[in-house]
Amino acid sequence: MTVRTRFAPSPTGMLHIGNARTALFNWLLARHHGGQLVLRIEDTDRERSTPENVQIILDGLKWLGIDFDEGPYYQSDRAGMYRDTMEKLIAQGAAYRCRCTPEEIEKQRAAAEANKGKYLYDRACRDKHYGPEQPHVVRCAMPISGVSVVNDLIKGRVEVDYRELDDWIIARSDGTPTYNFCVVVDDSDMRITHVVRGEDHLTNTHKQLPLYAALGFAPPAFAHMPLTLGADRSKLSKRHGAASLLEYRQMGYLPQAMRNFLARLGWSHGDQELFTDEELIRYFDITGVNASNAIFDLDKLNWTNEKKLRALAPEEVVPQLLPFLLDRGFAAQNDPRLPRIIANLQERSHTLVDMADQCAPFYQAPAAYAPEAVKKWWKGSAREVLQRFQAWLATVDPLTEPAALQFIENLTAELGVKLGQVAQPLRLALTGTSVSPPIDATLVLIGKEETLRRLEKALRELPPL
Repeated sequence: MTVRTRFAPSPTGMLHIGNARTALFNWLLARHHGGQLVLRIEDTDRERSTPENVQIILDGLKWLGIDFDEGPYYQSDRAGMYRDTMEKLIAQGAAYRCRCTPEEIEKQRAAAEANKGKYLYDRACRDKHYGPEQPHVVRCAMPISGVSVVNDLIKGRVEVDYRELDDWIIARSDGTPTYNFCVVVDDSDMRITHVVRGEDHLTNTHKQLPLYAALGFAPPAFAHMPLTLGADRSKLSKRHGAASLLEYRQMGYLPQAMRNFLARLGWSHGDQELFTDEELIRYFDITGVNASNAIFDLDKLNWTNEKKLRALAPEEVVPQLLPFLLDRGFAAQNDPRLPRIIANLQERSHTLVDMADQCAPFYQAPAAYAPEAVKKWWKGSAREVLQRFQAWLATVDPLTEPAALQFIENLTAELGVKLGQVAQPLRLALTGTSVSPPIDATLVLIGKEETLRRLEKALRELPPL
């Protein structure tokens, strides 16, 4: 048997973290078994489903690195199949037309609430065999007695008494099919073997099982994933971090880090924390997913991102960092220095946004000098340091890290000061702050001519000593 999974989002808003985790787990399950992953867009909500929202989903999945073997399929393109299947179910008595008016239904609902009971449709139309002439909805003829059993791959055996389930609507009065009906038709037609989705769909599964039987299809294996909660154990929301997956891209997180982080939400392989994609695919087992809710820990995501960022070769970071540099107006396109700049910043950076900000001194002279840095380092022999270095640099060609470091060390000894009293005034002149990669690397990456210009600017603009 070829394992076939599917990711089936509704394009009614952003692609949230919980949805992204579901997509990743389906991807890992399919890849682990050498199977196939299908993308299906469940756009039956005509009012809220938009092409813009579909594109957001596609962009988010592409960034996350989730590739599909089939799709995207759109439920809106499959209306004929749904209509034919519905007529088949009506003909065999597995579904029926219901003419109860909304007012009659609301009266039943109000009566149930008054008696503090659960509303269930009373099946008044079940045996009437109405034709299509009058306004109607179509309902699924659910079993009236017995127990529905789902042997869930994560939660184990889950039972529901059929007396707790009513004859739910599979087609609205305007003829449009409902979510639960379309899902069964699609999963059967697409030969889906494993359905991995959120535990909020578990009740839907009990509703859907009789439809699989009526259509003559064996139901897929089900795995209902626990919820992803915030650190305070409440429903994940904006206050716990970004809500949308693509917001994390904008915040400078790596897709490699996000894949690793999402995979670890409720799943583990021993004590291992960091995984390559190959390791995730090799070790992933859906039955190993914890049945308890997963906790979204932003600190853990930050730690994972830092580790992944530092582990990449600088050349691998270049295409991911470049958009952030260009957004800042830096002339970084085809810059041969960029891998060396990245190598000097990897241990200092938490995200790509952080790294891009730290790239500023390599692309623009300081517009101003940080007051705290000026107060701490622009004193004593600082002006002389800049003048002496300026004179030396004018005679050097090419400027190299060893030569720069040797001159700084010699000047430190000659002036009888500490290394910081030479390096920090230079750093202040070059970057406007007291923080940068090693001063010798910073000098070489900025380059001789630009360094001379910045030294002249600092000597002109910084206060006299």
